[in-house]
Amino acid sequence: MPRRRQIEKRERQPDPVYGDRIVAQFINCMMRSGKKSTAEGLFYDAMEIIEKKLNQKGIDVFHKALNNAKPLVEVKSRRVGGATYQVPIEVRSDRRNALAIRWLINFTRARSGKSYAEKLAAELIDASKNEGSTIKKREDTHRMAEANKAFAHFRW
Repeated sequence: MPRRRQIEKRERQPDPVYGDRIVAQFINCMMRSGKKSTAEGLFYDAMEIIEKKLNQKGIDVFHKALNNAKPLVEVKSRRVGGATYQVPIEVRSDRRNALAIRWLINFTRARSGKSYAEKLAAELIDASKNEGSTIKKREDTHRMAEANKAFAHFRW
């Protein structure tokens, strides 16, 4: 944390097709080795696959999946008097987005078979229906926070 002044967050450029900043963030997180055009192509291919499968707009399914994957609470380790407690805390909105995006991408990569665009489309469809690995991860996070609710008074 800087001592002098607060760091202002830079404004992210929206993606070229949908004009959406969250989509741009998702594509940037998907990107490997600086290959942004490849990541964009894969994302837009996944949107087309979703539109063919569900007869809905792909961007709507994406936003629904992202909202379903966002965690409300998480646990942080706090060391108090020689013991380490898992203290439940609320998640800030920017971290919620980052966690949901990270989970969606990681579980997409962990899926077996097929092309990346098909795996991404399948993961987004599952998350939009409140099922799949990403939603399980969110539920596990919430369950952990619920189990450690007794240590909430250590929050500061």
